[in-house]
Amino acid sequence: MPHTLADVVAAAEHLWPLRGAEEWDAPGLLSGDPGATIERIVLTVDAVADTVDEAVGLGAQLLIAHHPLLMRGVTTVAESTAKGAMLARLIRGGCALYAAHTNADVVASGTSARLAELLGLADAVAIQPSAVPNPTAEASDPRLGLGRIGRLPERTTLGALARRVAGILPPTAGGVRVAGEYGREVETVALCGGAGDSLLGDSAVRGADVYLTADLRHHPASEAIETARVAGGPALIDVSHWASEWLWLDTAAAELRAALPGIEVVVSELRTDPWDFLIVQ
Repeated sequence: MPHTLADVVAAAEHLWPLRGAEEWDAPGLLSGDPGATIERIVLTVDAVADTVDEAVGLGAQLLIAHHPLLMRGVTTVAESTAKGAMLARLIRGGCALYAAHTNADVVASGTSARLAELLGLADAVAIQPSAVPNPTAEASDPRLGLGRIGRLPERTTLGALARRVAGILPPTAGGVRVAGEYGREVETVALCGGAGDSLLGDSAVRGADVYLTADLRHHPASEAIETARVAGGPALIDVSHWASEWLWLDTAAAELRAALPGIEVVVSELRTDPWDFLIVQ
C-alpha cells in the first residue's frame, strides 16, 4: 500500500515530536495535501531555491528541511518574494514541504548526537536535558536534550581536534575557526550543532576543555574567552551552521527509510551555507 503525506508526517512526528520544539520555532507541515501519495523524499538543511529546484527536478513529492521556511514575520507569500517564489515552485511541482528543527535537535539521535558520534565521544549526554521522549530512548535518557558533552577516546591537542573536525565536516568557505592555543590539551568536549552561543554560560560547557558549535558572535565569544582567563572555561571551535547540521541528514534518512518501507529518501548534497569564498588576511 502506498504511503501518503499524512503517513510521513505521522512518522516524522513520532521520530521528532513537535512538543520538543522551542516556543519560538515553527516545525511541521508547511505545505502539501495530506492525502497525496509520497514515493520520494529529499532531505536538506535549508529550503532555498537550489534545493527546491533539486527536489522538484528529482520528482520528489516531499522536501524535508531542518530549518523552517516560514517562521518569523511572514505576512505574504507573493511570488515577488523569495519565500513565495519557492512555495509556488514546490506547489506547482507537486512537492510538499515539511520542517523538523529544534524538535529534531533534542532527540537521542538528533543533530548534536550525530556530531558527537562522529567525534567518538564517550559517555555523551545532553548539555541541557529535556523530558521529551522519543522512540529510541526512555524519558529519563540523559541523551535527550540540547547539545552533547562527552570525552574523546584519548587526550589530544586543540589544534589536532580542530583538524579532525575539519575532516569530518563538509567543506565551506568559512572553514573552522578556533580560540585557544594550538597545543592546548583537550579531552572533554561540549558541542551543539547549529547556533550554540546561548549555551556558552552553561555550567557543563564552562567545565569542558573545548566547546564546538556554530555562529559564534563577537561579543558572546569574546566574553567567554575573557571569562575563561579569570575563572576557567573552554577553548572555542566555531564552524559553519549548515555543515554542523548537514551531518544529521544521513541519520534522519535512515530513520525515515526504516519507518516508511518503500519510500525513497534522498539526502541533498547541495551546499546551502550562504558564503562562497574567504579572503585570508
